[in-house]
Amino acid sequence: MRLDKYLANAGIGSRSEVKNMIKKKRITVEGEIVTDPKSRVSPDDGVLLDGGPVVLEEEIYIMLNKPTGVISSTEKGPTPTVIDLIDHPQKDQLFPVGRLDKDTTGLLLITNDGKLAHELLSPRSKIGKTYVAQLESEVTEDDISQLEAGIPLKDFTTAPAAAEKLSSHAVELTITEGKFHQVKRMFHYLGNEVTALHRIGFGDLMLDEHLTAGSHRRLRENEIKLIKKV
Repeated sequence: MRLDKYLANAGIGSRSEVKNMIKKKRITVEGEIVTDPKSRVSPDDGVLLDGGPVVLEEEIYIMLNKPTGVISSTEKGPTPTVIDLIDHPQKDQLFPVGRLDKDTTGLLLITNDGKLAHELLSPRSKIGKTYVAQLESEVTEDDISQLEAGIPLKDFTTAPAAAEKLSSHAVELTITEGKFHQVKRMFHYLGNEVTALHRIGFGDLMLDEHLTAGSHRRLRENEIKLIKKV
């Protein structure tokens, strides 16, 4: 990585500001003053600013409680994205693991770890995604039985889900696939409509109940271990 990009990504200043720092000989790499912004460095190199270490995070794991109205994308556009909600100096390297619909809320993992994201999203991993669905009509025990047996949708039959009736109009549902609008389509097949959908779990990682809509925090060490045991 270029030295100026490394410094900017580490959050010590804008690209123009760090170039000025380099020009003023405030940056050393492995004990040597470096004055070329294009010099190549890595997180393992001893990069110092005025004698103090400049640390770039190699692996970033963030839990976001996604609100409605934002999309699970990294592309800039007229609609706010989940990355717009993240306050991190390396946010341009971050992306969501999977997607939640614009009107779906809850747990979304944000990272820069492409390898882990691929493993978590691979159909072979069969990672459970747990949602609480609020329904327009009353849920029956037969509905629960059908969800647990698998729903024959137009393009595929869903794998058996874990379903628990929370109230007359609410169900906690865990699915191992993640097809487009899958939960909504499953209930539509049952003659019901989802009025609100909130994800509370991704594998063994559970949404922090103290995390308000639109807020985020870094994963704790024990939570990182949970998502890495794919």
